[in-house]
Parts: sequence; C-alpha cells; structure tokens
Amino acid sequence: MKKYIALLLALVMVLGLVACGGKTDEKITLKVIAAQYGGKTAEWWVGFEKDFEAANQNIDLVVDVPSWNDIYTVVNTRISNNDAPDILNIDVFADYQADGLLLPVSEWCSEETYAKFYPQFIEQSVVDGTVWAVPDLASARALYYNADLLAAAGVEVPTTWGELKVACEAIKASNPDIYPWGVDMTTDEGQACFAYYAWTNGGGFVDASGNWTLNSAENVEAVEFVLDLINSGLTNSSPTTETRYDLQEMFAAGKLAMMIGPNQISTYVASTENPINFGVASIPANEGKATSSVGVMDRFMVFDNDHSDAKMEAITKFFDFFYEDTRYSDWVIMEDFLPATTTGGDIMVAANPAAAAWLEVVGSAQFYPTAKAEWADVKQGVINVQQQALTTGASVQELLNALQTEIAG
Repeated sequence: MKKYIALLLALVMVLGLVACGGKTDEKITLKVIAAQYGGKTAEWWVGFEKDFEAANQNIDLVVDVPSWNDIYTVVNTRISNNDAPDILNIDVFADYQADGLLLPVSEWCSEETYAKFYPQFIEQSVVDGTVWAVPDLASARALYYNADLLAAAGVEVPTTWGELKVACEAIKASNPDIYPWGVDMTTDEGQACFAYYAWTNGGGFVDASGNWTLNSAENVEAVEFVLDLINSGLTNSSPTTETRYDLQEMFAAGKLAMMIGPNQISTYVASTENPINFGVASIPANEGKATSSVGVMDRFMVFDNDHSDAKMEAITKFFDFFYEDTRYSDWVIMEDFLPATTTGGDIMVAANPAAAAWLEVVGSAQFYPTAKAEWADVKQGVINVQQQALTTGASVQELLNALQTEIAG
C-alpha cells in the first residue's frame, strides 16, 4: 500500500510540475496589423519580430503588413469576424473608439515611452479628455517647384493664388509640354487636396468649436479655384486618377513645374539619376489669407480584446521596444517620414540638419479632425464632392450643402 501511495504522490508532483511549467512557459500571442509605407516595410517588421521575440521569449509576435489600399478592408473584416488585432497601426481611430473597441493609452503605454511624444501629436487622438492612440510617424506638406522651369517662364515662386495662376499660365506658354501645377483628387489623397485650398482660404473642415463647416463660403471658393486651374489646362491631365506618387515622378522627371507634397519628395528627387534643380516653399494662399501646411499623422492603438494582465504587460513591452530611441529613429529614417518623438527628432536632426526645418513645419501644421467619429465619412465625402464637381460640372455649393447635411444633419 505504501508503495502505491508513494507512486501516487510522485505522479501528483509530476502533474503539478507540468501544470506549473505550462503556465510559466505558455507563450502569449500578440497580433499586430501594421500599414505598409514602402517597399522595405514588410522586411523591417520581419526583423522586428525576430528581435522582439529574442528579447521576450514568452511572446509570439504575429505582424501582418497590408498595403494602404487593403488595410481598411483587412481590419474591418477581422473585426466583423471577431478577430480584431491586439495592436493596429493605421491613420484613423475615432470610429473604432466610438464603437467601444479601443483601450485608453494610459492602460498600455508606459510613462517613459509616453513622455517622448510631441504634445501636438498626442492632442490629435484625444476624445472627451482621454487619449486613445499614440503617433507612430508624421509628415508635412509644402510647395515644391522646379527652379529652372520657373526661371525659363520668367516667374517667381508664387505666394498667393493670383500669383499661382499667373505663374501657371506663363509656364504653359513657355513650354506646352510641361504641366504647370500638380493636383491629386484621387481616393488616395483627395482629402489633402481639399485641405490645401480650404485652409489657405480661411476655411476648413470644422470651426473653432469643432462643428462641421464643410459648406462654408471659403470652402466653396477653394474648390472652385482648383477646378478652375484644372479646367484651364494648367494642371496634370487626370487629377482624379493620378496620385501624388504619379505627380512626384512627373516632378522628378522635369515634366511638372510645381506641386504640393510631403518631405519625402526631397529624398526621392535627390535619388534620381539626373536630379532636377528644385526648391521648397510655403503653400500659396488666397490674397489676404494665411498660408498653412497640412500635417499628416498615423497612429498605434490597442483593441479591447479582454486581455489578461500578462497580455497587457506584453503589449506594453511591445511599445517600449518599438519606441526605443535608436530602433524607432532607424525605422522613421528608413521610411523617410518625420518622427513623433522628441528623442527621434533629435536623432534625425543630428543625422540630417535639414530635417529641423520640416520638424518646425509639422509642429505648426493643421491636422485633419481625425478625433471626430465622422471623419472617415467626411474624408470620402470631400473627395466625392471634388470629383463629381470636376467630372459632371455639378454645383460645388450644392454638393457641399448635401455633404454638410449628411454629416451634421
């Protein structure tokens, strides 16, 4: 009997050790969806996975990297199938927050990492006093011009809308094979097109109180101005299908005299076989109105998937690892964006002093009202308005009135 009791006790101990070991060794899976910014993005995340898992052997990191064309469909399909990611890197957040799908930043971002972010970036993700996402990177927009083409046409860099149209007409007369002005009204960045002209005309998406003002007189005039440039033959031939990537290729090839674009264009042009002589200036504004840059910022957010304490700890480790100064700066510089952290900014400027000017631009730029749940509909709405007005000749005022009613009631 004693022999059997001893065996039974030994078995219980073994089972107990196995159970204990199972809890200790059980891996935590973190599911991440990260946007693809360029040709090196997916490869970088593969390396990140390996490095992170080597440093955190109890965590299995699974990162999917869909393109920007597919990411919204991928995310929404995953949510519909009750398979939301734990961590998401994308531009919008308010609709997910409004649906109660996200966790506040205070629950998963360490104080050390949180303290690194530029305050103006954090402010873009606040709803009802709570921060729901953190910035991953940013870009700013400015006027790019081909100095030789402007000189050949005998015009200066335009600072106002009136000067812009005169310059475009002179460039066209000087060289009919050159597109004077670049316009992207595509679904890729049509909302930026709306913002460029609305903000430099004293208009915009919302008023000082945060109320939608999509059909303001300033916005109507802004859209009509860019339509006039297009209809006058002063722009690229297909603004509804040619993206800013198409425009930057035309610009780098010397076929486009001026365009509004992000800081990455400088690097793109400089890397071509025969770089053009170009300059960067402020975006032209309507007479009597102030110029404004457009700031663009993407985010990380965490979905509320009933995480255990251990899972929450793993999520915090992920962000601490990602935002480690050297690793984060290497990633931002590789993607050719602007950093969202002060430490990242210091490292970038040390590597490239010219980046300081862009950091000043983005620090004073206006941002899309992405903290409002209606933003996704507004973004698509202003794109539709511009495209319909251009292709059908419909009234800009009536189209914006309809959009304002749809969004604000």
